[in-house]
Amino acid sequence: MLMRTDPFRELDRLTQQLMSPGTWSRPSAMPMDASREGDEYVVAFDLPGVTADAIDIDVERNMLTVKAERRPATKADDAHMELSERPMGVFSRQIVLADTLDTEHIRADYDAGVLTLRIPITERAKPRKISVGTGAGRKEISG
Repeated sequence: MLMRTDPFRELDRLTQQLMSPGTWSRPSAMPMDASREGDEYVVAFDLPGVTADAIDIDVERNMLTVKAERRPATKADDAHMELSERPMGVFSRQIVLADTLDTEHIRADYDAGVLTLRIPITERAKPRKISVGTGAGRKEISG
């Protein structure tokens, strides 16, 4: 699928990250990649610095929602922040899943700051071969 590019989209994203952290009512976006590997779709989200227990994944009908919260690291009492560029707060992404995906069997793994979801394709959506009968079993009715 091709998407139109917006030259200001990246600038807007960077401005949003630097100006305001995400909150539960207004989360920031998280970057993702999506691909198809065999009989499943693989979606990877970048969540560096987020602990696994701070990730929330929900599926309602065909809407997949991923929320995560990056909390500030604990510091010593005498520590003073000199520079803070890493965004903190809540990050969220929603994806509309096709009816051909099996939402009952989604697998989630989190490793090295990357959340990977594997969503299988339903059996009814996979290509299948249909055999053609020869009609040899026909019976003629006489009367």
